This record gives sequence, structure tokens and C-alpha cells, in this order.
Amino acid sequence: MTPHHNRRGVIAMSAGMVSFVMNDTLVKFVSHTLPAAQLIFLRGLLSVFVLLLLARLTDPQTLSREWRQHLTQRWVLARSLLDGAASLVYLSALFNMPMANATAINMSTPLLIALLSGLLLGVHVSMRNWLIIGLGFAGVLLVVQPQTEGFNGWAWVALAGTCLHAMRDMCVRFIPHHIPSNVIAIGTALTATVMAGVWSAFIDWVPVSMLHWWMMAAASLFLSSGYFCLILATRLADMSVIAPFRYMGLLTAVVCGFVIWGDIPNTLAVCGMLLLVGAGLLMLRLNRQIPQTAADI
Repeated sequence: MTPHHNRRGVIAMSAGMVSFVMNDTLVKFVSHTLPAAQLIFLRGLLSVFVLLLLARLTDPQTLSREWRQHLTQRWVLARSLLDGAASLVYLSALFNMPMANATAINMSTPLLIALLSGLLLGVHVSMRNWLIIGLGFAGVLLVVQPQTEGFNGWAWVALAGTCLHAMRDMCVRFIPHHIPSNVIAIGTALTATVMAGVWSAFIDWVPVSMLHWWMMAAASLFLSSGYFCLILATRLADMSVIAPFRYMGLLTAVVCGFVIWGDIPNTLAVCGMLLLVGAGLLMLRLNRQIPQTAADI
């Protein structure tokens, strides 16, 4: 990758992470009034509309037969299904725990990618790298704190959603480069919306205020830009360069959680976040060949 592409990738990754956290902030606020399934479904409809509109403006061939074929390409479909499941699982946890803690757990995605590259793709993972992965997950446990004030089941739900996110990101490496990023983003949003729609059919809906409609509309804009920026960054730049900028999301989450809900991570959680970030950066610095090797398989 050229320095120009890497710079664009860094900007896209940073913007994408901030966008995702702003989306999470808005939907978490609305979740105090609306059931999770209804909220995710309505926000999903708005996101699909925004993505289709943007795609139509940038690509006149949107929804052509070729586009529809791209949506059903096996790796695009696999990524969409994994992201849809990850969204439902992770957001369910987010609605029931502090934002900074949920985001910190989700920041273990790069470590999980390295772990899964070794377990699923046959990439060699040295003992040094296993130690770094173990160090990172020790940080995750400090954030989860399973023995603090009882068993926090939602933290483990967030970790399950993060595993699905890691598998989703791995799928991008196998998607042919001729498939537009718009297609991947639309497929992702559409699948999550359909899944939430099925879930919402089994719950009682509640009336939606105008304020919440506006907040969900803003959330859909942030979510759509997050989808596009993340996919663009992953396809545009060297993963070893852009991956550290995932942690922009953690900083944004800590600030938003404090400003809106007054959430202040305790000492153990802060130590866990620092340990997690340090392990992620160390993994990228010492083992840059893992993402590239996985991409070549």
C-alpha cells in the first residue's frame, strides 16, 4: 500500500470508529424507552434507506442485476450474516452495561482476528504472539470483572458479539476487489434489519416520539458512515497501519459515557483497557505479517 492510501485508510478508520460509537450512544439513549428489537429494526430501515440513497448518488447502476448478484456473493453474504448476528448480540449487551466497558470489550477484535487466523486459517502463531493474545484477554477480564458485584452476564454477551465482529472482519479479506464497498455496506445493513424485524415480530411495540425518530435518523447516518468508512479502510490500507486507530472508538466511548450517563470506569476497568490497548498495539508492531498472510490464503 502507498503512503497516500495508508493516510486515507487511517482517516477512514478513525472516522468509522467515532461514527460507530456515536451511533451506539444515540441508540443506547433511545433504548431506555423502546424495546431493543423495535429500535434496531427501525434504525436499520433508516440506515438501509440512507445507504441506498448514497449508493444511488455515487453509482447510477445501484440495484442493477450485477449489484444484486454481488449481494449474494458467498463472502459478501457470509459477512452480512455475521455482522447482522453480531449487531443484535452486541447491542443487546450495550443496552444493559456501561458504554465504555462494552466498547473496550469490542476493542479486542484485532486480538481475536489474530487468534482466529491461527485457529481457522492455519496461520502460524508463535509462542510470543500467544502470550500477547493472553495478555490482551487478561485486560478483557479486568473490564468484564466476573467476580465484581456478582456475575455480569451482559459482559460475556458483549464478548460473544465481539467474536462475531472478528469473524466478520476476516470475511472482508476474501471478498473480490471488484465488488463495491457500497454493496457490502448495504448487504450488512439489510441483513441486520431483517434479523431485527423477525425478532421484533415476537414483542409488543411501543409508540415512537418525534425526538426518538430524529435520534434514530441521526444514528442511522452515523451507522451508515461507519459501515462505509470501516470497509473502505480495510480494503484501502495496510491493516498493520490502520488497526491501532480502532482505539479512537474507546476514547470516544469513555467521553460519551461520562458526559451523558456519568459512567466512570473503575480502576480495574481502566487498567484492563490500557492492557488491552497495549496488547493490541504490541501485536501489530511485532507481528505485522499475520494480517498480510491471512489475506493471502
